[in-house]
Parts: sequence; C-alpha cells; structure tokens
Amino acid sequence: MPNPGKIGIGILLLAPDGRRSEKSRLLTVSGCNNEAELHALCAALEMAAAAGARRLLLRGDSDVALRYVRGPDSTQIARLIVLVADAREWLGRFEDVQLVWIPRHRNTEADRLSRQALGLPPTPAPVTRSRRRRH
Repeated sequence: MPNPGKIGIGILLLAPDGRRSEKSRLLTVSGCNNEAELHALCAALEMAAAAGARRLLLRGDSDVALRYVRGPDSTQIARLIVLVADAREWLGRFEDVQLVWIPRHRNTEADRLSRQALGLPPTPAPVTRSRRRRH
C-alpha cells in the first residue's frame, strides 16, 4: 500500500460484558500511516464515548501514535499535531484510559477491519517453519 495513500480504519470495541462493536471505514482524506493510526484512535475514543464508556483499556499497534498521545513526546508535523490534540481532547472525556502497545500480529481484527475498508483481503497468517535439528 502506498504511504501516504488512502486511509482505512478498523476498530473493535469489547465491553466488559462481552458485547462487541466493530467499525470499518474508508476516510475521505489521504495520509501517512501515522495519520491513519491517529484517525483510528480518535474514532475509537468517539465510539467508546458514544457507548457510555467511562474507563478504557485501549490497545494499539502504533507505538508512535501512542507515544504522541501520551506525551510529552510530540511531533512537528502540522497534520499530526492537530490529530494528537484531537485524541488528547477525547482522552480527557474519560475517567481513566490505559493506552497499551501490542504487536501488530496480535491486532489482527483491527487490521482486518482497516483492510476491509480499503477493499483489501485480510493479511495472511505468517508462515511458520519448524527448524530442523542438526544431529
């Protein structure tokens, strides 16, 4: 996928009682991968607020986006500054939010939803090869 390019976001919300809410959306703006991650973060926070959430455990696979939003790390890129400010504003609407980085291979459902928004098939599962023992 080109970077910058089209932005598709994928969000999965899991409620404490097991309810699931998914969002897969192609945005009308284009941008880089960090813009896509920040747009997805803001949309996830908006969804959680609309669902009445007060506390969140938010997992994401973009270390850069999470660092920017947590602060004090930030960016000098104008388009990202606006998105970081939006995300921080959304964070302020909750009693408690924990932001946790997870490896991309553990974020397959959000990845599937973002790829779906772009009209792409899910990322294939990694091929694992067993190592042969040397005798």
